This record gives sequence, structure tokens and C-alpha cells, in this order.
Amino acid sequence: MTATAQSRDMLQIAAIAADAKGGEDLVALDVSEPLPLVDIFLLITGRNERNVAAIADEIEDQLLENGHKRIRREGRQEARWVLLDFGDLVVHVFHEQERMYYGLERLWKDCPVVPIDLPTGAPSVD
Repeated sequence: MTATAQSRDMLQIAAIAADAKGGEDLVALDVSEPLPLVDIFLLITGRNERNVAAIADEIEDQLLENGHKRIRREGRQEARWVLLDFGDLVVHVFHEQERMYYGLERLWKDCPVVPIDLPTGAPSVD
């Protein structure tokens, strides 16, 4: 299996929202093969707790505004690692230290990277 068109659309909405709030080092992984209930993990780094919370809030607002229902949100109060579960797309917004410590890229290293197209002027990380 590969990520669906809907999950890729959700990814674009989330990536643009994250970029707008200063999210860094965006990486999207197609986890549809090992995880049949999820298509894409989006990993984002925030500079501090306030930035992590702002990124997560903007992503959630934009996805909800575009008609996507949030299933679950965890970690918002501490804002060190916020998880937003939208079904086909699961977003992980990390504080830099947590991202390095948990190393989800290493854990899911066999999964293909999904390209992210950010607006002109913003670098794209694949």
C-alpha cells in the first residue's frame, strides 16, 4: 500500500501550517505498509515549548477548517511532544531535545519519505 491522495492533501495542509508557524526539519514518512490504519507520519521540530504549541494549534486549526476530523491529541499541555491523530495522517510536533531522544526517523527508517511542497521561498525537506 501507499499513502492515499487524501492523506497527501492532509500532509500539504499540515506542512504549510507548520511552516507558517516556524516549524523546522519537516519530514513525512509513508507508514502505510507497516501500519494499516495510518498512511503518513509528519515529523516537525519546534524551537521551544511555546513554538511547539503554536505549530500544533495551527496544524489542527487548518486541518479542521478543511473538514478533517481530529481523532486524538496528546501532549499539548507540556508542549514537548504533541501528537495530532487525524486518522490517515499522524503529526508529531517535537521540541528539539525530544525529537533527538526518541529518534522516530531511525525507528521508521525503512519507510519511504513523502515529498513536501512548501510555498515558494520556503525550503522543502524530503
